[in-house]
Amino acid sequence: MKKYTILAALLALSLGSCNKEYLNPSAASEQQVVTSSDGLITLCNGLQARYTTGGALSVLYNSVAAGGLSTKELTILNVGNIEEYNVSLGAGNVTNSNGVVRNLWTQANLVKANADLVLANAGNATEAGTRSGIVAYASIFRALALGTLAQFFESAPLTVQENAAFVPRVQLLQNAVAQLETAATQLAAAPVSADFNAKIVPGIDLPNTIQALIARYSLQAGDYDKALAAAGRVDLTKRSVFNFDDNTRNPLFEVAFGNRNVFEPFNTSLGLTGALAPESGDRRLPALLRISPAPLPTQNLGTGFFTANSAPIPVYLPNEMILIRAEAYARKSDVPNAISELNRVRTSTAAAATTSTGLLLTLPGAGLPAYSGPATQADVLTDILRNRSIELAFQGFRLDDNRRFGRPGPGAAGAERNRNFYPYPRVERENNSQTPTDPLI
Repeated sequence: MKKYTILAALLALSLGSCNKEYLNPSAASEQQVVTSSDGLITLCNGLQARYTTGGALSVLYNSVAAGGLSTKELTILNVGNIEEYNVSLGAGNVTNSNGVVRNLWTQANLVKANADLVLANAGNATEAGTRSGIVAYASIFRALALGTLAQFFESAPLTVQENAAFVPRVQLLQNAVAQLETAATQLAAAPVSADFNAKIVPGIDLPNTIQALIARYSLQAGDYDKALAAAGRVDLTKRSVFNFDDNTRNPLFEVAFGNRNVFEPFNTSLGLTGALAPESGDRRLPALLRISPAPLPTQNLGTGFFTANSAPIPVYLPNEMILIRAEAYARKSDVPNAISELNRVRTSTAAAATTSTGLLLTLPGAGLPAYSGPATQADVLTDILRNRSIELAFQGFRLDDNRRFGRPGPGAAGAERNRNFYPYPRVERENNSQTPTDPLI
């Protein structure tokens, strides 16, 4: 991760809005950076740095905070953290000046813009395997950025230009998938070179991550056949993670989970109630929470994948892929296959995967009985959501899941989320006349 220390000055595209360029006069020019393989690989490392590191500025931190605080997955510990506190209140308390919303928007757009820069100049990498690695890596972070925007905003620009037009969120997801498919084809034709592997920050399995993100975003876009196929192509024995160390720290541990001051899990049921409440004996809960022994007064109730500065964060989890297949089958009204996939998650007794130093890579198997509820599409989908909410806890997915599964929204009895989408940040509105009207909730 020390590669990250040389890249900050090279990330010089739009900041906040989609129509400005800020250049560091002490940095290498854009033209110098993008004309060589080494420069392009450095920019690739910069994509991961901007997406993952920087504490409360990072996309990772703000997506977890926004998704969790809007759905009672997380609870505020100190109302002095006013930006996060207002997100937890929801509705009109979340304005277009909110810091969580602003950072989520600006940093994701910066990742996407820099990924576009890399992709536009990838041809300058003359060796085919190095070029395919560059394209794959940039495509992954472009997809993560667009997918994050689609989870929290109704629309966003796809282009970097003056007064860039906005497109609907489903189009963002479809565009991300299309680029990932292009990258997959190129990667299959030219496997990644040793030179690329030696210079890129380690941790991300490119071919499997591409398929996992195709599956994730195809599901969110409603393309269930594509989601099924892509999830089935992921090798579930492989791990793909964002790596950290004491210099480039796990942002969730650094800001929130390493202390008891910002937020923590809502409760030992992860804020889930009724039909979504965790079942007794679910072996995943002790891996996510400090249940026994109980946390010390200074300790956050939650641990999850945020246990140390150096704790890796999964890009995707194997069981996410299985639950994608379960949901896709259910939405195609193939309930028997949906139950079959769901039971792969419910009945698993696999041990948690860990690093050589004991840091968590995957949760243990749930160790639950097979599904025995009504074999209806609605009931099976409810159990799929329950398992997604546990398996993917504290990873920023719950707001999008809550909407997609039609759970009670703002103003409804028993509301499970306090907003549907976020307002567009003020910095965008003041610099882009194409910015749409903010959603009311």
